[in-house]
Amino acid sequence: MASPHQIFQFPLNISYQEFLPYYRGEVNQVEVVDTKGRTLWINARHFRPFLSSMGIKAYFKMVVDSQGNLISLSKC
Repeated sequence: MASPHQIFQFPLNISYQEFLPYYRGEVNQVEVVDTKGRTLWINARHFRPFLSSMGIKAYFKMVVDSQGNLISLSKC
């Protein structure tokens, strides 16, 4: 029997300038708080596709497997 996936939903609002250290790899983890109040640390590389000249301002849905490995990250 397969282990269930965990789903997390959270907002992220970070300007382009604030995200540059993450984009360059100078900072590896983005800290977010999901809608249930849980603090999550997510590898910054997963957010690179969502970066625009305005930064990242979106509500995200993240699915992880039972080991905590990312399955998907998408805007809601």
